[in-house]
Amino acid sequence: MAEMTADKFAQRVFEVGLLDSYQLESVWSELGSQEVSLDELTSVLIRQGLLTSFQTDRIIKGERVGFFYGKYKPLYMIGAGSFARVYRAVDTVSGRVVAVKVLRKRHRDNVAEFEQFLREGRVGAGLRHINVVPIYEVDGNPKSPFMVMEFVEGQTLREMLQVRKQLDPLTAMKILSDVITGLVYAYEEHGITHRDMKLSNVLITSKGRAKLVDFGLAALQGNTDDEIADTPNARAIDYATLERGTHVRKDDRRSDLFFCGCMLYHILCGIPPLFETKDRLQRLNISRFREIVPLHERIENIPLVVLQIVAKAMEMDPVRRYQSPGEMMVEVKRGVIQLEEKAAMPTDQDTANNRKVDNHAPDVPDGAERTLMLVESHTGMQNLLRDRLKRRGYRVLIFADPSRAIARFDDNAQAADCVVFCTTDLEREAVKAFNLFGQQEQTKNVPAILILDNEQSHLAEEAEQGDHRVVLAAPKLRQLRATLLKLLAQPA
Repeated sequence: MAEMTADKFAQRVFEVGLLDSYQLESVWSELGSQEVSLDELTSVLIRQGLLTSFQTDRIIKGERVGFFYGKYKPLYMIGAGSFARVYRAVDTVSGRVVAVKVLRKRHRDNVAEFEQFLREGRVGAGLRHINVVPIYEVDGNPKSPFMVMEFVEGQTLREMLQVRKQLDPLTAMKILSDVITGLVYAYEEHGITHRDMKLSNVLITSKGRAKLVDFGLAALQGNTDDEIADTPNARAIDYATLERGTHVRKDDRRSDLFFCGCMLYHILCGIPPLFETKDRLQRLNISRFREIVPLHERIENIPLVVLQIVAKAMEMDPVRRYQSPGEMMVEVKRGVIQLEEKAAMPTDQDTANNRKVDNHAPDVPDGAERTLMLVESHTGMQNLLRDRLKRRGYRVLIFADPSRAIARFDDNAQAADCVVFCTTDLEREAVKAFNLFGQQEQTKNVPAILILDNEQSHLAEEAEQGDHRVVLAAPKLRQLRATLLKLLAQPA
């Protein structure tokens, strides 16, 4: 191939439609000449945001396709597997950032794999839930099939684990709670099981929420045959081996729950319960499942409630396993509440520290015998407020998810004496939860405070205040304490 010059590069960019003549003229004008090196040209194009490094490299390699999928322009690749590639892309009409998943060339002539790809798109297009990545559009062009999804700012659970090695029980259980909630929605609302539960199919957003992705192997309830599970493709082997080895029909809904247990096991101890191999015969051997080392032998000091959930989810006998996503969700959410309450209880060291002289603390603690619920997803603010409030004698329960905090009152109307909602990271989600808390019959008389961050005072207009409900904009501790005392002194 002839050497790529700046002039040839500009011509190629124009031919594939990445830039128009006006944009190119603007760049040449900035450079002052067309007699520049390729590096000089590409540096300006990338600096101005007109091209990405991904697009530049493809042009230099001589690629002429793959720069657009319909109206979507890929900016860079965010994931690649043997089946498909995923790109961060921009909608050239609306400007919205999306993820575009493209079937790899080697699979496009395989009818079964082509249909499986389209089926994933059709199934996903019907799912709309906060714990499921939505699919907006599916294009079945045989030459270039693709689907358009929500772009999730974050990482896969596998990527998270590669960095953190293992997760603490509360974080792990919160992630599992999100995953199970997504499965409950898919199964109970649409009769769909996932069939490919693994770390790389769980996306963790920048705010810590888990979302399910890739329903390419999903099965529809009541649409399975009466045969024992077979091995339709490499991605389904582990499911098929489990189902054949435990004598259940293929597409058993309890299989997803077994592999949810496997994910929880893995993120708690950093070691997968099933030894990982690409050898098909080894993966088809049921002994691989029967030789799993119990979690308590892998890691010490795991809370009993977590061990029980892992053990029940991973029961080899399907009858002793959770029988539905809904049943498992109830126990997982209950476990999260137990762990949150335990985390809020003062340790012996906390008690000792509280006995030390604090010039700012009153002789009689403000919050003696009082329980505060703090709804805050920012870890730094959680620690700061919990420390300051515990010094004043309050028992502090922390929830990162507003819906979980409010749901706590469904089980216990006296879950807390006052609830403090913070907008640090939650922003409008905290305001909506504050308003909902004041509207519901069981919580409308429970004192509540909405704390607005420095740059979010405008959200005060959206908050519904009242006798038991106060909004504070970036308050000092003294103001927060005074407000708490005033609210808690009021009759219910």
